[in-house]
Amino acid sequence: MNRTDKNNYYLDITESVSERGTCLRKKFGAIIVKNDEIISTGYVGAPRGRKNCCDEKFCIRQKLNVPRGERYELCRSVHAEQNAIISAARRDMIGSTIYLVGIENDTNQYVKDARPCSLCKRFIINAGIEKIIIRKNKTEYETIYTDELITNDESLVGTKGY
Repeated sequence: MNRTDKNNYYLDITESVSERGTCLRKKFGAIIVKNDEIISTGYVGAPRGRKNCCDEKFCIRQKLNVPRGERYELCRSVHAEQNAIISAARRDMIGSTIYLVGIENDTNQYVKDARPCSLCKRFIINAGIEKIIIRKNKTEYETIYTDELITNDESLVGTKGY
């Protein structure tokens, strides 16, 4: 019997969560897992009560040709990582893992070099999450430890994008 390894098992669930995403550019999903239990899930979408970009059929960042990873203050959506963190208690997230999957809407391919944005990195650090596991393809993934986000602080040098 061939069993999926645990990280790909959680990434498969995360990919299913991403299908609820409402962004016109990319669908992202995130789940937070601790002690082999899913603590919370999140996907990219407008704040509760507001219309989603997919319903509006309009993306201001797309219209303005804003490059990936920049000018998120213009975006209507709350990121998948943020939604997962908002839905969990900090005490449950300390030492946890957040899984992240991104799918390009136009090609249905995995987002190349997917990373949390600079704001999501700060959320992840303050939530007490220990590591991030990001899907690269159906079987491969990358692990980023939160300590690396603290040590390699791009906000000190003004790095844009991912």
